[in-house]
Amino acid sequence: MEADSDTAHDRTFSVLSFSSHISHTIMKLIKYLQYQGIGSRKQCQWLIAGGYVFINGTCMDDTDADIDSSSVETLDIDGEAVTVVPEPYFYIMLNKPEDYETSHKPKHYRSVFSLFPDNMRNIDMQAVGRLDADTTGVLLITNDGKLNHNLTSPSRKIPKLYEVTLKHPTGETLCETLKNGVLLHDENETVCAADAVLENPTTLLLTITEGKYHQVKRMIAAVGNRVQHLHRRRFAHLETENLKPGEWKFIDCPKF
Repeated sequence: MEADSDTAHDRTFSVLSFSSHISHTIMKLIKYLQYQGIGSRKQCQWLIAGGYVFINGTCMDDTDADIDSSSVETLDIDGEAVTVVPEPYFYIMLNKPEDYETSHKPKHYRSVFSLFPDNMRNIDMQAVGRLDADTTGVLLITNDGKLNHNLTSPSRKIPKLYEVTLKHPTGETLCETLKNGVLLHDENETVCAADAVLENPTTLLLTITEGKYHQVKRMIAAVGNRVQHLHRRRFAHLETENLKPGEWKFIDCPKF
């Protein structure tokens, strides 16, 4: 399986290399504030003219001013610090907590996007794939549509490593069965795990390269067991590192 793992990594990095390169530009202050989710064009004009906008400690009261976005370290609006969002693209690593939906319009639980500051909720933020409400772990969020498409395309076969807590203790036979392939309910073709390793009788490390609906839970059901808890440890080569559940951070594109 080691050779398969290396091949998966090669595919991953070839896909990630498609990502757009971050380049900072000179732009209108009003446009910059809109990008930061501060408000509409009219609202931003009003804030600037009123002397409510401070960048790096300097009052910016010229509504026609230009700004070098790469020079912005701090942004304060009406005396309150605002989270500065990198532009034109940003990449966020979130350690998704339990009971949060990966949706802007959640039905039963809170949205993962509610974990971010107010201004960021006003900008284009999309999760790369989805995690069920009861699933925790690595979730990448970005406004880079090209990267998002490449990482979620089934043909790319991006490896995703899950820590699966099983209801019933099991043995190595389960791992071999998952790697050889199982038939999911309502599916016509078998689905194979890229890798499957038991940490202990009730903890399985499962790597998959597809993204079918409830795939891990359905695969475990297909072998006569049940998922008690599901945690995504790794997406491609990205891990939550020391982030606690609900915590997040911006990450640089080159880290992909």
